[in-house]
Amino acid sequence: MSVPRDERPTAGRVASHLLVMLAVAGVVGVLVAGLVIPFAGVAGVGARNVAKTMDNLPAELETDPLPQKTRILDSDGNVIATLYDENRVNVSLDQVSRIMVKAIVAIEDSRFYEHGALDLKGTLRALITNQANDGVVQGGSSITQQMVKLTLVQQADTRAEKKAATDDTYARKLRELRYAIAFEQHHSKDWILERYLNIAYFGDGTYGIQSAAKHYFGVNASHLGLRQAATLAGLVKNPTGYDPTNSPDRAIERRDVVLDRMAELHVISRERAAHAKEQKLGLHVIPAKNGCLYSRAPFFCDYAYNYLLQDPSLGKSVAERKQLLKSGGLTIRTTLNLQDQAAADKAVTDHVSKGDQAVGAMAMVQPGTGEVRALAQSRPMGNSEAQGETFLNYAVPTKYGDSAGFQAGSTFKPFVLAAAVNEGIPLSTTFNTPVSMTIDQDEFANCPGAPSFAGVWDVSSSTTTSTMNMDLYYGTQKSVNTFYAMLERATGVCKPFQIAKKLGVELTNPTGDAQGNGAERVPTFTLGIANASPLEMAEAYATFAARGLHCDAHPVTSIEDSSGNVLKKYSNDCQQALPQSTADAVNDVLRGVQEPGGFGYDIGHTGLNVPSAAKTGTTQDGKSVWYVGYTTSMATAAMIAGASKDGQRPIPLAGLTIHGTYIYDSSVSGSGFAGPMWAEAMQAIQGTFPDTDFVAPDATEVSGVTTTVPSVSGMSVTEAMSVLKGAGFNPIRGGAVNSTAPAGYVAYTSPSGSAPSGSVITIYESNGIAPPKPTNNGGGRGNNGPGNNGNGNGHGGGRGH
Repeated sequence: MSVPRDERPTAGRVASHLLVMLAVAGVVGVLVAGLVIPFAGVAGVGARNVAKTMDNLPAELETDPLPQKTRILDSDGNVIATLYDENRVNVSLDQVSRIMVKAIVAIEDSRFYEHGALDLKGTLRALITNQANDGVVQGGSSITQQMVKLTLVQQADTRAEKKAATDDTYARKLRELRYAIAFEQHHSKDWILERYLNIAYFGDGTYGIQSAAKHYFGVNASHLGLRQAATLAGLVKNPTGYDPTNSPDRAIERRDVVLDRMAELHVISRERAAHAKEQKLGLHVIPAKNGCLYSRAPFFCDYAYNYLLQDPSLGKSVAERKQLLKSGGLTIRTTLNLQDQAAADKAVTDHVSKGDQAVGAMAMVQPGTGEVRALAQSRPMGNSEAQGETFLNYAVPTKYGDSAGFQAGSTFKPFVLAAAVNEGIPLSTTFNTPVSMTIDQDEFANCPGAPSFAGVWDVSSSTTTSTMNMDLYYGTQKSVNTFYAMLERATGVCKPFQIAKKLGVELTNPTGDAQGNGAERVPTFTLGIANASPLEMAEAYATFAARGLHCDAHPVTSIEDSSGNVLKKYSNDCQQALPQSTADAVNDVLRGVQEPGGFGYDIGHTGLNVPSAAKTGTTQDGKSVWYVGYTTSMATAAMIAGASKDGQRPIPLAGLTIHGTYIYDSSVSGSGFAGPMWAEAMQAIQGTFPDTDFVAPDATEVSGVTTTVPSVSGMSVTEAMSVLKGAGFNPIRGGAVNSTAPAGYVAYTSPSGSAPSGSVITIYESNGIAPPKPTNNGGGRGNNGPGNNGNGNGHGGGRGH
């Protein structure tokens, strides 16, 4: 059977259409109506009414694009996931094997290329056959009519429209016939057959011939052979009943019917048909993988999907965007690097097991672009809590993954450090830092117009054992809480808070409720009392790595429509959030964490052959530990947090068994837990990093310009602060001390004499009580050196390391 290409209607086809109209309007039409419109005869509908109804119907049916599945690709073009409501990939007719085309025509409408919208000969033959068998044995619908019905069902939006498209009524049959006539008049036979093959349902969740060929046989539609084509052609009559995955015997029986019909029509020889009937179905079923659950990077996929759902350019509402993503046949190109993803996955699962009452999570972001390279977590995607599965995405902010995040601990200290450098405080600035102290919170400046803080803050350090002078390098390297409390007192709370937001940390509750619950912009901010996600922290530290250039984290680079046209490009959204000199200074300090004496030296430096910088974090009660580090080309945040089975309630890590190891309270630390996880991932991919060093900070950022500190002893505190600010220093109040000066007046400052311009000058005021006279006991006590790493807690915030 040949299949001629018919691009425009012929005179014969137009005449056929006229005959259809006459037949429907006449006696023959009434008989036909008894077959294709069974209720017409029963209802006593006359030929005149049939003709009138035909005249009142719309002349044409607009055809919407068919829903197609969307592909999500990694940065190298590999498919990592597909999304769809209907598993369909449209193909042109020349992308379908000739034997497939012949098989579908043979079994569904053998005279398709010879008749118009309605095959009168075929319809009358079906009528006679059905009457002789006292039931429906043959259908009278042409391929064009079937395509019309499938289109009406496809495009029905409301329940009423769906009902009208499927009801076995006189009105539906007439409407389908009118639309079929219009299609035959305005489109070629090949166009109609192509749409039919793409819209038809082939069972087991597959729509269209390409998806069916891939699903059942693992081949493209262009490579379908005779057995495969006959099987698929047989499915369209009853896709569920003949589904070969559920009913292989029925599928074979139906396939053989198709083969016999093809032989009867001389499409193939009877010998070839007989040989094919002796063969098995030859299935090679490839299960459909719809959604991120089956992705090679499920939580990255989930992040990208939710990211796009929030893009108003893809639809006016979330519902419209979902429809586009699941039916638009899009190609979504992402920033995912599968090598980085594999390293992150292995590092996380090597340190936290899926069934643990802790969750490990990691995010990798490229500095200078904001491109998210990998997201990983220890709890796999799924709904089985017993198997440790979850749909919560712990690696991303709440709006993208529904996890509330976890306190970030001392990884917030660099925001205070950056604020201090911005304020001109030299890195050589020192504080006489105690192990613990009580600070009046009203000494911490809030944002302009915001209320002052009240009450006192009891803060202690876990990483030193005695009072000692330390500069910004040492205070950061040892993550000393009291040092950073004093430094934040110098900068105020507002500026570090604003820097964190500019760098991508989504701080949304700066003042808390009426009772102060959930407040984030408070003096304990420096200890990381705010919740954050690994992605936020990686994005923020990537800004330091990029010398202050902040780029919004994003997972998508472009979207193409089903024809390959670029629908939208996602350019890097970058702004200079910090002066380069500030970022250089922060990098110089944080690289000290990776060097001898720093908490990250053993795990961050060993095995990493490119320059790096990092900060550790451990929160109150050890509920979460962090390690956020970076090179000039990759910023990675690693987190391990105690989490209840439902994932929404933080719990202490101490007392848990994580990856087979029981956790004692004394061992909970960012450097000890999250650090090795970070190091494993970074060491696995360091071969892709350029050996680029950080830019050294300007000498004035480190040491400042030495200048004389005005003598303010005996002045009021207010006057002294004004004088010191005028001289280019950053004065803060240091509390009351015994002194011969009148109460409330300045006793002395530290430092005094000279100091770098911009340094913090601590003012100590007199309490009016003279100090006791010194006694000579014949000896003295030297200063203690820095203490060992301990585990004390800062009040309301993070541990020191």
